[in-house]
Amino acid sequence: MPAVTDLPIWTLLPFVVMIATIALLPLAAPHFWESDRNKAAVATLLSLPILIYLPAALGEAGTRVLAEKGAEYVSFLCLLGSLFVVTGGIHVGGSLSGTPLANTFALGFGGVLANLIGTTGASVLLIRPLLRANAARERRTHIVLFFIFVVSNCGGLLTPLGDPPLFLGFLEGVPFEWTLRLWKPWLLVNGSLLVIFNVWDQIVLAREERERPGSQLEEVQRHEPLRIDGLHNAAFLIGIVACIVAAGRGAGNDGEPWPFGVQEGLMLALTVASYVSTRAAVRERNGFGFGPIIEVAVLFAGIFATMAPVMLALNAHAADLGVSQPWHFYWVTGALSSVLDNAPTYLTFTAVAAGLEGVPLEGRYLADLLARGPQAARLLEAISMGAVMMGANTYIGNGPNFMVKAIAERSGVAMPGFLGYAAFAAVILLPLFVVVTLVFLR
Repeated sequence: MPAVTDLPIWTLLPFVVMIATIALLPLAAPHFWESDRNKAAVATLLSLPILIYLPAALGEAGTRVLAEKGAEYVSFLCLLGSLFVVTGGIHVGGSLSGTPLANTFALGFGGVLANLIGTTGASVLLIRPLLRANAARERRTHIVLFFIFVVSNCGGLLTPLGDPPLFLGFLEGVPFEWTLRLWKPWLLVNGSLLVIFNVWDQIVLAREERERPGSQLEEVQRHEPLRIDGLHNAAFLIGIVACIVAAGRGAGNDGEPWPFGVQEGLMLALTVASYVSTRAAVRERNGFGFGPIIEVAVLFAGIFATMAPVMLALNAHAADLGVSQPWHFYWVTGALSSVLDNAPTYLTFTAVAAGLEGVPLEGRYLADLLARGPQAARLLEAISMGAVMMGANTYIGNGPNFMVKAIAERSGVAMPGFLGYAAFAAVILLPLFVVVTLVFLR
């Protein structure tokens, strides 16, 4: 019987095919890929070889690996789903002006809010009002792309509530306030993105002024007073946040993280309570539907299942990766976060960092890692920044990316495909990540 860390090379192929499918099928067979049923069929077909092989070849160890991945997937989906449903019940009526300055303010506000209600919550809450504010604009794709960069990813770097990787780090022993130390790279990246966006948006609006009849500036300045319906859902948001903090701190469990299922069950209960207590008219005005979260659930089910052998291979050959310096961890974590989900990628490389520092993967091992001193802390800083920031490099780098894309497309915004988005992100983001490396990680 092969060891858990000694898997045949073919077990890596389903994940590679899964990623290639997500990248290419929307271009090669767009009508086929529109159906969530077809997505589910592809994900199931690629997952089955792994789901069958690991228990058959590895016995109890293989079953345990799949069970862990299943638990991670459920926790991941509960977090995204609860925030998606609850924030979908809060309707921000009226509209802001769709001017470059107002759009920049909205993105900046979203980048701050992401640290309080998560990148998912902030994305779902703000994307629809932003789209309404710019409904008169002819070119809106760039607005959504920068929204994904800032609100759905880079903005959520400062707290464990901001992004799933940091939440997992909190569960493994990172103090709640520890990530606030990353405010300088947070400010550099998000501030730069807002400046670039503002200039870009002004150029686009000026072009529309020249090409379209009438004053486009006057058109986008028209707005109605803001009003909020479904505000009681803020209480459910606070409940979800409190649940996350209590679970990580081990409230009522002698300081140990809650067993799997307790936090998820409470979040599900809050989600159901939010849904049934919110008038249907509020969700209808929000354009709320389960389509985006279903798409995320289907695709990430396939990703989590097929990625198990990939993660095992990375763990097994960590010493061969040549990763030892903070900037190494930043770029390797970021590169994998671009094509894997950034949460398990974060855990993989915190395990590598712990191994370099001689910290066993037992209990809340990241607390032990941080106790090893400044160098260990710098490794964790690099891993945290790479996982959160570079989750913006592709649609699959972070869960909210797909949600925002789906919501925007349902609102009539033409969004680029997988490769088009990745190319645009590379042009805008990679130079900023190089600057982060030179300033903070040398």
